[in-house]
Amino acid sequence: MSEIKPRFRSIDGLSIRYAESEEPREADALLLSPWPESLFAFDASWARLAGHAHLVAVDLPGFGHSELREDLLSPRAMGEFVVRVADDLGLAKPHVVGPDIGTSAALFAAAAHPGRFSSVTVGSGGASVPLNLTGVLDEWVHAEDLAKYRAMGPKDIVTFALDTIEGYELPDVVRQDYLAAYQGQRFADQMPYVRAYPAELPVLGGLLPGIGTPVQIIAGRKDPVVPPANAEYLHERLPHSRLDVLDTGHFAWEEDADGYARVLTAWWQANAPVPSA
Repeated sequence: MSEIKPRFRSIDGLSIRYAESEEPREADALLLSPWPESLFAFDASWARLAGHAHLVAVDLPGFGHSELREDLLSPRAMGEFVVRVADDLGLAKPHVVGPDIGTSAALFAAAAHPGRFSSVTVGSGGASVPLNLTGVLDEWVHAEDLAKYRAMGPKDIVTFALDTIEGYELPDVVRQDYLAAYQGQRFADQMPYVRAYPAELPVLGGLLPGIGTPVQIIAGRKDPVVPPANAEYLHERLPHSRLDVLDTGHFAWEEDADGYARVLTAWWQANAPVPSA
């Protein structure tokens, strides 16, 4: 049985699913759901992370089980919503963890709101310019017609992605949550987010040198869709960053949950928020 207990609240008029750890801590951590998963992506590391911070995991709008709104389906717009979530939940200066699609959103948020976060952790998300994506993700970004994706059943698409997870057997409750999150046309409806990469990642690239927030980058050495070169691109341009490469594929947070949590908690301790006077 998972320790994650999801609930819903209205944020900016949208029904947003989130979950919190029970024990209060000195630090807060805002965990953003990857795609095509949900906030249950942090199930494997939840207990360990909760020993170091008060956790709030969120299904980003349009992803997981949160309500979709078309104007938020781009990294820059999603970055503003991440700040709105932190405000609404009373997170004064959280650590933000944004793997996968959260990478670009979290960095846009950090660029636009200096000092809002204690730190940001990203990785396994498209970042480099020119784009350096491979496999199905590259196809999703550049496909001229989405008709074939709308014709596919959500179970086919999500199962294909989840079957690339190496060395970790998804608990049934987690797998079923992922599958339930992408019923109907929902997966195809989310694709505009990554299809905005060609227009928005060059803008983000120009902002990276001005981001003062400490950024931890975690990449999978064997990632079949987001090569580690994306992480190296960020590390070279962010003025206060650290890069850790784990011996995993794309889903590092599940394939090496212990290693992912170890890097995260060490980063949080090194960048603890300064108590207010």
